[in-house]
Amino acid sequence: MAALTAAAIAAVGFLAYQASANVPDHLSAKPKPSTSASAPTGGGHAKPKVKKDPLAVPADSGTGARVVYALGDRRVWLVDAKGKASRTFKVMPSAVTAVPGTYAVTSRSGTVQGSDGVPIEHVVRFTSVNDVAIGFSAAQDGSMEEPDPTLKAGGVRMSREDGDAMWTFATVSAKVVVVP
Repeated sequence: MAALTAAAIAAVGFLAYQASANVPDHLSAKPKPSTSASAPTGGGHAKPKVKKDPLAVPADSGTGARVVYALGDRRVWLVDAKGKASRTFKVMPSAVTAVPGTYAVTSRSGTVQGSDGVPIEHVVRFTSVNDVAIGFSAAQDGSMEEPDPTLKAGGVRMSREDGDAMWTFATVSAKVVVVP
């Protein structure tokens, strides 16, 4: 009984950590720095810290038109030829994930049955890992559930609206850059 209780507490702790690690900056309870009388003004040596835009295209994601998939951020950017993101959105990674690197869209399917049994649409495949196809898709019911870790599934799920945008943007041979 004690072992089951300890395992349950460990699982809850792990899930709580995962949830807290994925809280957007604007929702976290981090204290904001206050201005003080001792802060340098105009002629001081301290440079103001530039806050990184969390929605900015990752700097290490290459150049030109591309789909950028950031594994850690669970986010995708659709980037035009000039390097400007036309769209960015959150995704739900699959149980099997791509290794960081540069790929090209290899195939697409309008509607199919997902390997998890969910009907999906706008499937854009770009690689495979151990014979598991990896690609972007949208569940036809709009769900973006946490993947079952016991299934060898490679679908990176997004909303249907984002799936429409991906389908239009990522044609066969389009560049896909996966970053950590």
